[in-house]
Amino acid sequence: MRILVGLALDAGLICLFAAIGRHNHGETSSLLGVASTAWPFLAGMTAGWLACLLAAGRAPLRTADGMTVLVGTVAVAMVLRAMTNAGTALSFIAVATAFLGAGLLGWRALATLPMSRRA
Repeated sequence: MRILVGLALDAGLICLFAAIGRHNHGETSSLLGVASTAWPFLAGMTAGWLACLLAAGRAPLRTADGMTVLVGTVAVAMVLRAMTNAGTALSFIAVATAFLGAGLLGWRALATLPMSRRA
């Protein structure tokens, strides 16, 4: 169950990033529009998850493993975006890395806090 929640959180954060970006640039926020922006990042997230599963033999639910997911997400997404002429400006890479880093690493860090500290 924790693995499904982790996958859902990662995918949800990526879709949120895509939706916010599309909104900020005056593009439609339709499901198809968000999906067309999110797919390279979702492919990268999948690569990051697979790298953790194959290398460490576990799902990337810890903060340290989240770095692998983050790097995979951004690196693969930028390669795919470059291949499809979707744009990879340095400022976009920085924003994507910052937003996704905060989200992908943030939920993992919060999940490791003891329950007494969360209250």
